[in-house]
Amino acid sequence: MTTTEEYSSPGSEWHQLQGKQLWTAIAGVMLGLLLFSLNQTIVGTALPRIVTDLGGLEFYSWVATAYLLTSTAAVPIFGKLSDTYGHKPFYIGGMVLFLVASALCGASQTIVQLILFRGLQGVAGGILMTNTFAIIGELFPPAERGKWQGLTSSVFGLSSLVGPALGGWLTDGPGWRWVFYVNLPIGIAGIIVLSTGLPHIRAEVAKPIDWTGAATIVAAVVPLLLAFSWAGTEYAWGSTQVIGLLALAAVMTALFLLAETRAEDPIIPLTLFRNRTFAVSTVTMFLLSGGMFGAIIYIPLFIQAVIGTSATASGVVLTPMMLSLVVASTVSGQIISRGGRYK
Repeated sequence: MTTTEEYSSPGSEWHQLQGKQLWTAIAGVMLGLLLFSLNQTIVGTALPRIVTDLGGLEFYSWVATAYLLTSTAAVPIFGKLSDTYGHKPFYIGGMVLFLVASALCGASQTIVQLILFRGLQGVAGGILMTNTFAIIGELFPPAERGKWQGLTSSVFGLSSLVGPALGGWLTDGPGWRWVFYVNLPIGIAGIIVLSTGLPHIRAEVAKPIDWTGAATIVAAVVPLLLAFSWAGTEYAWGSTQVIGLLALAAVMTALFLLAETRAEDPIIPLTLFRNRTFAVSTVTMFLLSGGMFGAIIYIPLFIQAVIGTSATASGVVLTPMMLSLVVASTVSGQIISRGGRYK
């Protein structure tokens, strides 16, 4: 079996990869996930210094929000596209786009430029995120996926552990721009590894893209995030602007649900939520992410601006939370695989 061989049946042959080729593919996927996850945490400790240099304290949270917003919107869209046309070209393309966006972020001269480039970086991150676990699903049969997803997710945890401290060290050392430039060697290594180690798998039948679902989910997510970002800072919670954005998000969510019930191949099949494990996991991740990212964004601001310590110190303060994430991710994957309760 060669690395350039093209399969036409996702999920049926990938788990036959063995030895060096298997580990090369896994290493490439982990490097892609490292890019995505590292940039969710490494920027937080640099944010106070960024807004000091570029100005725009009122846009403080948007450097992080823009990344999360566009990555969230990109996941279902590019997930469906890569399911249809193959994961390898989208994964490598996502890494290339991520590197370009990272270089632009590092070269930003205004806070608005940085926010726009972070949005572009988020699109690339969404492409990497959605393809990471899809590739794991095709590399291994269900009974083995828990173990490998746990290992892969530990990379997410490791980057979460290292990210705040590394971001603080880079900010206090060569400068905050290196928070973005550090992505370049990681991404280049990932592209080289994936180009040689990951086979291309194409769908047996090209499925229609649910463009209506894609458009409505983006139209629902954007005003929702805007409302929660501006409420209590730019506008009062009961203001016309915030209430209007929440109402628009509710209307677009209803239209999205309607579109998904009528789509031939929905971007997010609503039947998934009939699965209790999937539904509970989704709600749990939603609650977990809210607390975790809130801490990652605002604790560094408190440590640096209120207490007056360094960016490195603010990164160290976040380390215990991230360490527990690494341990729990690795252990849970092993428990799922050994217990056999993976559905």
